[in-house]
Amino acid sequence: MHGHFFPGDGHSFEGHPPWKGPHMRMGPHRGAKTFRRGRVLDFLQRLYVKRETLKQQLQSPELQSIHPVLTGELKAIEMVINEFIQSFDIHDDELNMMLGIHKSDDAQIAERDDEGNGEVGKE
Repeated sequence: MHGHFFPGDGHSFEGHPPWKGPHMRMGPHRGAKTFRRGRVLDFLQRLYVKRETLKQQLQSPELQSIHPVLTGELKAIEMVINEFIQSFDIHDDELNMMLGIHKSDDAQIAERDDEGNGEVGKE
């Protein structure tokens, strides 16, 4: 057994419980919270891919017969994306980084949403 698992063994990790260990010195953006944040952003990226796929399908002449269904799905996925961004407090800089956009201003995000041409992040 390692001594740092027991309280009062003389190991101090800057106010963290002894069972947390020395890895807590690595900074505030490491560990489980960052891992979960990464998974949130990965899932959001998959939602964006689904959104772009639906937009491409709406442009396809072969799928015109199900155009209302695709439109409904696109609106639903956009609603989920917006709620997801709000629920997880995802900031514009995180979205830009995730989508590969180099400009970090709000106009770029609005421009991307208005274009809908499937070429996200190209300048």
